[in-house]
Amino acid sequence: MSTAVRRMIEVSGAEALWLLEGTPGGRLVFIQRKVPVVRPAAHVLEYGRLIVRTPAPIAAFGDSATVTYHADQVSTTTGRGWSVTATGPAAVISDSDEAAHYRRTLMGWSHGPHDTLIRIHPQTVNGYRLGTLAPSSGVSSPGNDRPGSR
Repeated sequence: MSTAVRRMIEVSGAEALWLLEGTPGGRLVFIQRKVPVVRPAAHVLEYGRLIVRTPAPIAAFGDSATVTYHADQVSTTTGRGWSVTATGPAAVISDSDEAAHYRRTLMGWSHGPHDTLIRIHPQTVNGYRLGTLAPSSGVSSPGNDRPGSR
């Protein structure tokens, strides 16, 4: 039985975005009919903005929609990894050429009225490395690997 203690170590916003950039998918959280809804999503980070493709109705992203995007990579065996959350206003990508580009480059789950592309302008970004503290050495072992680096 392991006696290692699990730890969360906060990272800078820049490092959190770097982690987010290295993974293709996450979950989008938005409000629909006054209830929080979570949908799987694919994303790309471009010029400090998150472009997200998700199976959600366009109507959910009205004039002043604020959404939260979350991605993580955590080993259930070791407890090591990272977790990043970005929150900010979202706007539907309505330009047909731009939308066609992202539909070609981002994997989607459904097509038709619930295949939505949005641009999130993150106003807050929080990130954590998850690791363990070895009981004998007192040395922290956070999840230092960026997604796809192994």
